[in-house]
Amino acid sequence: MRALRHKYLRQALLPLLALALLWLTLRTVPLGDVWAVLRRLQPADIALLLAANAVVLAFFSARWWLLLYAQGYALPYHKLMGYRLATFAVSYFTPGPHFGGEPLQVYLVSRRDGVPAPVSLAAVVLDKLLDMLFNFTFVVVGALFVLQWQAGKVEQGGQTGQMQMGAALGFGLLFLLPALILLALAAGRRPLSGALAAFLRLRRRLFPGPAAAERSEPESAAARFVATLQESERLGSRLLRQRPWLMATVVLASLLSWAAMIGEFWLMTYLLGFELSLPAAMVAMLAARAAFLLPLPAAVGALEAGMALALVSLGLPATYGIGLSLLIRARDVGLGLAGLALTGWYLGRPAGQGGSELVSHGQPLAGEDAPGAEGSAPGVQAAVTPAPQNPL
Repeated sequence: MRALRHKYLRQALLPLLALALLWLTLRTVPLGDVWAVLRRLQPADIALLLAANAVVLAFFSARWWLLLYAQGYALPYHKLMGYRLATFAVSYFTPGPHFGGEPLQVYLVSRRDGVPAPVSLAAVVLDKLLDMLFNFTFVVVGALFVLQWQAGKVEQGGQTGQMQMGAALGFGLLFLLPALILLALAAGRRPLSGALAAFLRLRRRLFPGPAAAERSEPESAAARFVATLQESERLGSRLLRQRPWLMATVVLASLLSWAAMIGEFWLMTYLLGFELSLPAAMVAMLAARAAFLLPLPAAVGALEAGMALALVSLGLPATYGIGLSLLIRARDVGLGLAGLALTGWYLGRPAGQGGSELVSHGQPLAGEDAPGAEGSAPGVQAAVTPAPQNPL
């Protein structure tokens, strides 16, 4: 009971902490100067940013579509874009940036399009796995790249060539971790679920708890998550072994989505008149991505503070950072509200009446443990059967 009270207390304090951080950040800059920064945008600039964001959203849906197609289900692409927008809204308005909308993602495809729940779950988990890998790699290696760039700026004299070579190496290392994970999957390994299962075994050995039948809900949830992760790794392994060209397309979709995000972010800074170089834009974007890793609803306060500090470190006024953060906030809130409207529309219409049917079928992957077959992992079946009537 005490642990439950502490959990609710933390959930209540997080929004208060976010609002306090936002207030402390905004009170340090003249809001009139921030408005002057935002007024630089013309209607044509806003239209260009909307088009760029539509491109980013389209790339975001490509990997998910490919993972469903690999299992024999080809859905209308525009419908997956709508589902993606709905799940973004749920994730955006709940604490933590990367989780929250996934149950809705599984629910919509399974209930509205007839995709078996294990198939939908495997696609969503592998999609999220690749997304997390690229996010983590970008933040870690991007931070190393920024530190090297700053060191190169300080030394300068005769170091330009070395700095450029280091920058190229940094961008190459950006995708090293996902490449290693994919190589392990191609070799039939289970690198992520194996490491997590080993950690859980070590924790139980160091901190013995009750018997398996009496384990707490968090421990049972961890075991189910390991089983779900194993299922996604099986799908990834089959893709790499049986259809490497399709998995290469999935990775290419990930790279293109990141390129689109970087391009959209740089376009924002350009239209606001910042004239940042690509490395400088990477500094600002890294601050934005790090802010969304904090467990604050919609990164309120963290985004504004992070962008102000990042732009000041680049020699620009803090008002520029606040203006850029408010532009990002306006974009995300607009997308989130549109996603919530779509969510209400999807959940308000009975299943099977959404006008969404499978348009074609790819060839399913071979293997007795294919998702949706009788040999699916028990943990996955338990996690999705029966499917929830309302995942929210």
